[in-house]
Amino acid sequence: MNLLTVTSVRPLTPRMTRMTFTGPGLGEIGTWPDQQLKLLFPKPGGTAHVSDAPDVGTWYQAYLAMPDDERPWMRSFTVRSLAAGVLTVDFVLHGDDGPASAWAASARVGDVLGRFGPSPDYARPLGAADLLVFAGDETALPAIASLLELISAEQRRLVFVEVADPAEKQDVPGVRWVHRSAGEDLVSVVTAASIGPSTWVWLGGEASAVRALRRHFVGLGVSKKDIEFAGYWRRSLTQDDAPTSDDLAEAQERIAALSE
Repeated sequence: MNLLTVTSVRPLTPRMTRMTFTGPGLGEIGTWPDQQLKLLFPKPGGTAHVSDAPDVGTWYQAYLAMPDDERPWMRSFTVRSLAAGVLTVDFVLHGDDGPASAWAASARVGDVLGRFGPSPDYARPLGAADLLVFAGDETALPAIASLLELISAEQRRLVFVEVADPAEKQDVPGVRWVHRSAGEDLVSVVTAASIGPSTWVWLGGEASAVRALRRHFVGLGVSKKDIEFAGYWRRSLTQDDAPTSDDLAEAQERIAALSE
């Protein structure tokens, strides 16, 4: 693993903040669609450092061996951009005491986090269907925005992003913003859209919504291999909680999709 140092903090909306980081190894990492990494947030009085071991198995064993009160919180994030050794990550401010949100709400230049990834082993290509569909909530917006930057202007696409209210809209062209403040929800809006089977789909966000949308597109006749999906978070649960039966089923579906 490596350490990251905050080099800038900039609010994007009332509930999202963008930060840039520098750190060892960033200049050697390439770029690909939907880059994901683990960020490690130090507990009070603790450190973000775990181990210098480059091997993920050795590193993770060292992480698990740390005393609970010293082991940093680990959360998954999507890279907004990575260029010239500068990493950009957008943080959703939930307004609660979750470790990532709480850290981001008070982060300052010079603060330090731990990093593991992103790894090219998890790189997945964009689809080549007649229509590309992207759907997710605010936690998926950084990934969606970075994916859209890779698409040619001629490529047909539909983009749906659920956010709290109109103040959370960002300058991302072509998005159908779904506002919870207006009583809308992502699943209802996406399933009401007219979409045929010749489609490649990318889904991200709250796990149960992602599962519902994946079932919807499979029901429309979209091939499972043409649906990329990830449950970024679980309602009433964190990444520290044990996986549910639905989480395990989703993991099996993702493995099966990769092998098709």
